[in-house]
Order: sequence, then C-alpha cells, then structure tokens
Amino acid sequence: MSKILELREKRAKAWEKAKTFLDHAKREGDVLSAEDTASYEKMESDIVALGREIDILERQAQMELELNKPLNTPIKNAPKGGADSKTGRAGENYKTSYWKYMRNKNATTEVLNALQIGGDDGSEGGYLVPDEYETTLIDGLTEENIIRQVANVISTSFGERKIPVVAGHGSAAWTDEEAALTESDDSFGMVTLGAHKLATIIKVSEELINDSVFSIENYLAREFARRMASAEEDAFITGNGTGKPTGILINAEVGVTSAAADTLKSDELIDLYHSLKTPYRKKAVFIANDVTVKAIRKFKDANNNYLWQPSLTAGTPDTILGRPVKTSSFMPVIAPNAKAVMFGDFSYYWIADRTGRTFQRLNELYAETGQIGYRAGQRVDGKLTLNEAVKVLQIKQA
Repeated sequence: MSKILELREKRAKAWEKAKTFLDHAKREGDVLSAEDTASYEKMESDIVALGREIDILERQAQMELELNKPLNTPIKNAPKGGADSKTGRAGENYKTSYWKYMRNKNATTEVLNALQIGGDDGSEGGYLVPDEYETTLIDGLTEENIIRQVANVISTSFGERKIPVVAGHGSAAWTDEEAALTESDDSFGMVTLGAHKLATIIKVSEELINDSVFSIENYLAREFARRMASAEEDAFITGNGTGKPTGILINAEVGVTSAAADTLKSDELIDLYHSLKTPYRKKAVFIANDVTVKAIRKFKDANNNYLWQPSLTAGTPDTILGRPVKTSSFMPVIAPNAKAVMFGDFSYYWIADRTGRTFQRLNELYAETGQIGYRAGQRVDGKLTLNEAVKVLQIKQA
C-alpha cells in the first residue's frame, strides 16, 4: 500500500508542475507554441503512466486479498452432526472432487459421480464451479470491469428476469374546496433481462498442472476475470443487444452536443453535468476514454480551477467537477458524432448474472503442444432501466 501512496503523491506533484507550466507557458495567440506543447504532452504522458500503474497495483492488491481469503470457515465448536453441513456445489466433497478433475485427466469414477450434483454431466458445457469459487470469479470480474463497479448486479437462476420500471410519474395539483380531484397516476414499463453466453478457452501447460506448487484455482480465476471482464465491459458500454447485452450508449439520453466536430470545450462538460437531473447527480460518475480524459485535464471553470482533480487517497477515484471519473478503453474517442463522455447514476444499469459458471477440461485438443485447455463459460445480460439516469456528451457531426 505504501508503494501506491508514494505513486499517488508523485502523480499529484507532477500534476501541479504541469498546471504551473501550462499557466505560464508561452502562447502564440491562444495556442501553445510547438515546443511548449511537446513539453506539456511529455508531462501529461508521465501523469497518465503513473495513473495506470496505480490502477494496476490497486487491482493486484485487491485480487490478492480476495484470492488469499480462506475458502472454508474454521470450526470453532463441536460438530452437531451432518444435518447442518453444506451440500451440493457448496459442499466440501464437491469442491475437492472438482479440483481433482481439473488437475487430473484420469478422474476416477468416484470423482465424476460426485460432480453430478453440480447439475451438468460435463459432456458439453463442463461442470459448474463450486459456490465459493464462483464468488471469487465474480469478485475478479468486478475488479477488472468498471461497469460492474457502478451498476446494479443481480443473480438469476434460470429464465428471463422482468423488471418493472416507472415510465412516467403522476403529479399533484391545487384544487378548490369540494372540487373533483384530477387523477394522475404513475405509468409503468417493463425491462426484460435474459442471458447471453460468453465463453473462452484458457490453455495451461501440462508441466504446470502437474506441479503441486502451481495454483490452478488462482490462475483460472485471474484469466477468467481478465478475459470475461474485457468482453463484458465492451458489451455493457457499446453492445447492440444482439447476442450480447444492450450497452449503455444505446439508450442513454444525449445531454449535450458539442459545437465542434473534432473537440469539446469545458463549458460543454459543465452543461453535461447540469443536463442530468439533480437526484441522479448524488451518485453520478463520469466515464470516458483515457484519450478524452487527457483532453479534459486542460479544462478550467469560471474561477480558473481545473475541472479534473487527481486523487491523493488510495481507493478513491480522480474527479471531474467533484464527481468520480472512470476511464474505459471501450468508450469512443473524440470524433464526429461519437458519444465521447457519459455522466449519470449507473445503478440504473442492471446486470443479470446467470448463476452456474462452468469450466470444462479439454484433454486432447492441445495435446500436441503439451497443453491442457479449459473451456470457461458464463451467461449474462445487461440493460439500462431508466434512460434519463445517464446523459452523454455527443460530438457534433462533421
């Protein structure tokens, strides 16, 4: 943690130095000279690099914390018998058998029989992971995927999940004594969350699997989280709903359109902030591409204060106009007609996780290269349930 704090302090000092340089740099009219532009961009690239290193170390520390948690609760009193013991995928027998199967292609009949309680015979989709391990996988996804960090995530066991949402609100009206009241009811809509399949194949050398020191559990968790989270984040932002979740950008309302087709201005960012209704601002977050955030770093408000402020405390985000800002490589960069910045309360984006993530061991597919494949799969969906809760800043068409 001391390393993270050290890097945060270093980045804060670099940012102050960059601001001072920008305030006193030579300008030709309103434009920086070529020499000063190069100098400032070098400073800014250092700030960006430090920010990425901080993010990596924080994710690494969180992942290590989760993976090092004990999988079982120690027994502190005398056992009361087998009636209260965990069963099914939460049971110790299932977990032990599961990892024996994952390590050894010659799994015994006893092991395979124990895995039948997972609800899949392993012939096609693989075996469902133990309950506690699935929690580890979800925690890893949350750390890697910024949308999961701010969205409303629910679990479903099967079928579609129908979510009633308020499409319009009723209102009150002043009324004369004994006069008839004006009826005004809320109107409701329905959002349906299904389950789209996402899968990957993770390859591991046979030597590593046979090495008792190598933790196949931790390795699969890290790789699963990295690959699945990347594909999920892309879909949660830009997905069209066909074979994948519906992304936020599809349904979020346009709050501001830029005046230029190749850039945005500080006033437009402020307008975006105020285009979002006040109740949603309490939990609102900015999300933009790292390239866009780089441009925003130069913006100032009417009091000559920079809109972007770096975080000095571990675990707290950088801010724009006092609200947290998160970066995603899947957000569009500044370009004609692009939706370059999102601002809103992303708890109105619902993610439905279908319980029962699976791993299937592929014994022969990569045998020639001395590797074992693990086919990993999950089902998930996502939709914005209230469009006005998220506003976007859209770049003007060329």
